[in-house]
Amino acid sequence: MHAALELAREAAAGGEIPVGCVIVGAGGEILGTGRNRRETDHDATAHAEMEAIREACRKRGDWRLENCTLYVTLEPCPMCAGAIMNARVSAVVYGAREERSGSCGSVIDLFSENYGFHPKVYGGVLKEECAAVLRAFFDRLRDGS
Repeated sequence: MHAALELAREAAAGGEIPVGCVIVGAGGEILGTGRNRRETDHDATAHAEMEAIREACRKRGDWRLENCTLYVTLEPCPMCAGAIMNARVSAVVYGAREERSGSCGSVIDLFSENYGFHPKVYGGVLKEECAAVLRAFFDRLRDGS
């Protein structure tokens, strides 16, 4: 999660909502990393999780990310939850809850719905640090800095 937090800080420095994501294989190797790039890329799908999934699939040479864990600083949205299920990511670890679009229980728990794949989900990991990065970003926006 510390690596995902660093990516979130990079996103904030680039004017993006600070969300970072890292996908780790069973042996502990980092297969994919991502950070929000929606503003930079002018792409609604340029979420941290999507970027990390794409990179991990390329690195692995397969669309299946079984036996991988996805670490993300903010609870995944419905689009990212769908991509996580489609990629067969085995576990999701997230930091801060996303009360407006969180799909691991804040708004809906898509992973508990009647889909064919259900990753394990662990929420609230380093939640204070993850939330602090988000708060600082939005405080700077409000202050006009």
